Amino acid sequence: MDRKLELLAPGGDIEAIKAAILAGANAIYCGLDKFNARNRAANISFDDLHGILRLAHHHDCEIFITLNIIIVESEIPALITLLDKLANTSVDGLIVQDLGMLYLLKKYYKSFDVHASTQMTTHNRGHIKFLSQFGVSRVNLSRELNIHEIKELSSVGRDNQILTEVFVHGSNCLSFSGLCYMSSVHGGNSGNRGRCSQPCRDQYVQTAAGKDYPLNLKDNSAFFDIKALYEAGVYSLKIEGRIKKADYVYAVVDAWKKNIQSLYRNQKGETDNSVLYKVFNRDFSNTFLKGDINKGMFIDNPRDNTIKHLSEEKAYASAEELEVAHLALYQEKDDLKSYIKENIIKLDASKGYLNISLSGECDQPLKLSVKTPEASFDLLSEVPLLKKGSEVLNKEMLLKRFKAINETAYYINEIDMAHLGADLFIPYKELTSLKKRLLFILNGSKESIEPIILPRLKKSEAHIEQAKLSILISSKDDFSLCDEATEAIYFQLPNNFQNKLTEYLDLFRGNKKLIPWFPAVIIGDAYNTAVEFLSELNPRRIVSNNTGIAYEACQKGIDWIAGPQLNLTNSYSLLCLKEELNCKGAFLSNELNKNQLKWIKCPEDFELHYSIYHPIVLMTSRQCLFHQVIGCEKNKVDETCISNCKKATTITNMKDEAFFIEKSEGNYHHIYNDSNYLNTAVVKDIPDTFSSFLIDLRDVKTGTNLKVDKQELIQNFDDYLDGNIDSEQKLHELLVSTACEQYKKGI
Repeated sequence: MDRKLELLAPGGDIEAIKAAILAGANAIYCGLDKFNARNRAANISFDDLHGILRLAHHHDCEIFITLNIIIVESEIPALITLLDKLANTSVDGLIVQDLGMLYLLKKYYKSFDVHASTQMTTHNRGHIKFLSQFGVSRVNLSRELNIHEIKELSSVGRDNQILTEVFVHGSNCLSFSGLCYMSSVHGGNSGNRGRCSQPCRDQYVQTAAGKDYPLNLKDNSAFFDIKALYEAGVYSLKIEGRIKKADYVYAVVDAWKKNIQSLYRNQKGETDNSVLYKVFNRDFSNTFLKGDINKGMFIDNPRDNTIKHLSEEKAYASAEELEVAHLALYQEKDDLKSYIKENIIKLDASKGYLNISLSGECDQPLKLSVKTPEASFDLLSEVPLLKKGSEVLNKEMLLKRFKAINETAYYINEIDMAHLGADLFIPYKELTSLKKRLLFILNGSKESIEPIILPRLKKSEAHIEQAKLSILISSKDDFSLCDEATEAIYFQLPNNFQNKLTEYLDLFRGNKKLIPWFPAVIIGDAYNTAVEFLSELNPRRIVSNNTGIAYEACQKGIDWIAGPQLNLTNSYSLLCLKEELNCKGAFLSNELNKNQLKWIKCPEDFELHYSIYHPIVLMTSRQCLFHQVIGCEKNKVDETCISNCKKATTITNMKDEAFFIEKSEGNYHHIYNDSNYLNTAVVKDIPDTFSSFLIDLRDVKTGTNLKVDKQELIQNFDDYLDGNIDSEQKLHELLVSTACEQYKKGI
């Protein structure tokens, strides 16, 4: 093998991190107390981090810090403070989701190695090229991709100096990561903020297909696909599980480490994955990777499958034999926990001691003899010791001047001044120089970075007298509404229109008022078709929920607006798109509340947009959702399903809340909220800010009832924006059963 695979392990707490090191992980990703996408994990404190870095690096293991959530405006000062501190540690990489954070890292923190989180939903070559503009060194690809798609993106990554990383083991999300709003809408726990309450694992009213857990996927495991991943050019194999305990982490990392070593030896990998069934699992599936998306990916039980698997694996002759086997498994689990406990206690994750001995006489250089657990070295001052000065050199004074050392992986344990002459002085400037030289050595020959002072952002002075109304449609039947739209009429393109490129080109050429609206997910050949569409049509403007398409639009000089599924929640994300991709405007996230929206500062010559009425998409999934609900005549998703399938159904949870499942031609499966989003308050709450307010008039079936036709509804929204005081109440009467909880709660 001409290259090595990285094994990247989860570290939800210090014990799990130690277990991963013990099992031979090459790198570990872990979160701090704030700004990471696993708030349910124990996580680590910043003070813990220094000792963890020292321990990991001693074992040739890298540490990546997860900052993979979207950031609201009021958090920017705290984020900068954290980045300032992290910049002076030896962390090996930051994993990020937020576009504003990407912008800040590129502009002010060039020393960081930046990784794109799976929350960025990276799944096409445009995404890779977009991320390369920010100096991103690696990207965690969407879990839904097959091996051929992974191979293509790994090749594009190499051409753009980006490594690819793939989840190979652990929980599967039903929705594309970064595009799931189910937990946010139902309970205010946003998955984009690390608070997902996993409603997809909940029990539902039994479906017609006889399933109680219709959204529950088996766990992902590509254990037997290691050679294919290697040959596809993947750099890092990533294990999911930051809420898992040390015994789980050790067992899975150890199994994968042996698998990698076996690949190196015999170029095949391991043939036995039984150890993976002895720790928490929901059974395993690798069918996303295989490109064989089938109903066998689901399991109608979200709990641990360990005992059930053991019972089904062998045909035990009697209940007594089965009981003996169960007891043996429990004993094996206990033995593993004992082994891990005994061995991780030997791994010291505390800071290293630092002993400093000072020596020298008047007119001689000051000598600092430094000893750590790993090394000893000397530093000499560049100016001599003096008999006069502002403050005599003593322990108290030195501790005060060297206190920054205690914020590294070391702490000052002892200062010995027995060999230093009495009543000596040295200029503060020289002490500062010695401190910086010492920090440089302790920090792995890395220069200290001064805190960043962000320039104060100015809000655009553009005053919008009155926001216009724009509408979104997806059917030719609604072309008559073009005359009703006062600002813009957007037409939703499907996820895949490979077989209908000419039809869509003719549609837009024949209807000049239509503005193309691109979805969030556009994979493989569908992406190539979308790029060809842009080249052939050369539209005056588009809306894109996909940064890959946005990148292509920028390259072609096409004006574009960032869509609401790009999760834009702060001023720096807007600057990111404006300065790096020549974006002309953006829809702000509907997850934000009134105050969070008010804080955002619009750049000059930039438009802000907001969707005030739309069906609420909760999930977008590449899997077929009908298998578990109403059944399907096909056992798996084939090449005709995306282009031809058109179905709809509902599921109901145990709180009697309904969810609408829809599959339309050319699109992936979506789950919609029962009630559509209607937010008329934002028009008054945040005046003179938005260029337009969008109403989504696509024919998406939900529990919201419209009492008038679409033309009359448009007229009522127009009247409301014109200041008609009676129109707001009338809109709420015309649209029966709507929701606005996200605007009230925020994230």
